Parts: sequence; structure tokens; C-alpha cells
Amino acid sequence: MKRLTYLAIFLFTGLALTQVQAQSRKYISSFDFFQSYYNPGLTGYEGSTVRGFVRNQWSGVDGAPKTYFFSTELDFGELAGEEDPALMGKNAVSINLLHDTYGAFRETELTLAYASRIRLTEKLNLRLGAGVNYQNIRLDGNELTTEEQNDPTLSQYIGQFSNMNVLDFNLGIALTHANYYLSYGMHRVNGGKISSGDKFMDGYPASSIFQAGYRSALSNNLAVIVNGMYSIQKDQDDNIEFNIKALMMDRIWLGIGHRIDYATNAQIGIVTNRLRIGYLYEFPNAHSYNLPGNTHEFTAVFNLFRDNVRTDSQQVVMW
Repeated sequence: MKRLTYLAIFLFTGLALTQVQAQSRKYISSFDFFQSYYNPGLTGYEGSTVRGFVRNQWSGVDGAPKTYFFSTELDFGELAGEEDPALMGKNAVSINLLHDTYGAFRETELTLAYASRIRLTEKLNLRLGAGVNYQNIRLDGNELTTEEQNDPTLSQYIGQFSNMNVLDFNLGIALTHANYYLSYGMHRVNGGKISSGDKFMDGYPASSIFQAGYRSALSNNLAVIVNGMYSIQKDQDDNIEFNIKALMMDRIWLGIGHRIDYATNAQIGIVTNRLRIGYLYEFPNAHSYNLPGNTHEFTAVFNLFRDNVRTDSQQVVMW
């Protein structure tokens, strides 16, 4: 068993560090609950909320990725007591905190974002957003594997702790409606050129993220929700994933999701007056390069000012 664990660590770090010059991609299977993390233009799309998730990837493998996320979004229209903030409100802000561990690396990411909404029609809005992103990447040289120790960039940090700090910017634009949205966001617009500390990563390329979603109430007791995401980053494979959920009686949802060529997931969750809690179980595809071992993801979304209730028969209370 011990040999298998060491072999898994070796394989994992080999895959993770073949692209050490680039940032690791953050996989969030419940991406449809955290739209504003990928695109600052979607800040406040569901009003003022507190959101969070815990993701344990490849459970049972030492050094496998673990991700923790917390965010708060504030819609100024709701804060001002607008009768219909989704229609009348114009501005929103958010703070996002993400902590990610994988192998010898620890990343802490803080993003402050602002979004402004332009009303195009009675139900259609154009949203523009920008964010300031700060990341601290910590390398524990005591956890480097033999392969990593032979890497010319990492070998100088053997047996010591090293830190790299990066300041960058995120931008986003989105077309939003109560029942659908289309969006484009860009992370690290400046390519990580503003940095300090140790230089154990040679580059920090920008990434582009396209998101889209559609939801519809089929009856008073059933709604269908579909979300998709396509992301591009230099030196990494393109990433395509989607989720499909059925919401029953505005209280329980069941869903499935798929990350093309990598993994499939099953989802379940409950909706209360102000809170949504979900659990997602993900397993790798047989032909993917992921390590054996499954992924568990827990999510929570709390509405600060509005209830999870319909105001008309066609409304859907969640994404």
C-alpha cells in the first residue's frame, strides 16, 4: 500500500509540474454556482449572496489537490432597498478568497471585483466587470519529489520554503436575462508580469473563459437548468464542461455533469428559504490521465436579502 501511495504521488506531481511555468487550473465542478469567480461581470447576478465550497480531489492520494473558496457579493440595488433590484440596480461588488493546495504548492488567491449593469431592454442587461487579483504561491521544498528535485527551476529551492506574489487583473462582459446568460471573462490580463519574491514559475499566462446557461420552469413543480463552460489557457488543453440539473418543487435538485475527456459527476442538493446546499461526487473517465480516486465537492449559497421563492410561475430560483 505504501508503494502505491508513493507511486501515486510521483505520477501526480509529474503531471502537475510538466507545466510548472503556468498556473495550475482550478477545477470547480459546480462552476455554475460561482459564475462571478470566472467573470467579474457576473458579480451580483443572483443578488447579494455569501458563497463557498470545499473540494477534495482524488481523495485518498497524498498531495492531491484540495480547494477551499469563500465569497461575498453585494448588489447596491438591494442594499438601497429598491423595489425591484434586479431591474433597477446598477452596481455590485464582491470579494473572493480561494485557497488551493497541490503537491508541494500552496496558493492563496484574493480577488476584489466590481460590476456595472446597463439595461438594454426590460429584461435584458449588459454587464461589465473588472477585478484586482492578488496571489501568493508558497513552495515547500521539503515536499519535492525526486523528479521535481531534478527540475532546473525547482532544484534551487530544495529544503526551504519559498514565496511568490503576483498582482494582476480580471475583466468580464456578460449578456444576462432572468432565464439565460452569455459571458466572456479573462483572468490575469497582464500575464503575471507584476510579481515579487522567488521566481519558481517562469510564466503566468492569461486564460479566457466562456460561460453560458439556460433555465426554464416546465411546471410548478419542475424546472430544468443547463450550464456550460469553455476555458482556454496557453500550454494547457482546452477545457469544456457542462452541468444539467432538475429542480423539483423548488426544494430538491438532482444533476449530472461532465468535463470532456476527464471526469463525470453526479449532484444532489436542497433549497431552503435563503440557503442552497449541494454535494457533488466526481469520478474520472477510464481513458483520462487523472489519478484513480474520486472527488467530493460541497457547496453552499446563502441569500442575504431575498428568499428562494418565485415571484411568477416562470421564474427559476437557482442556477
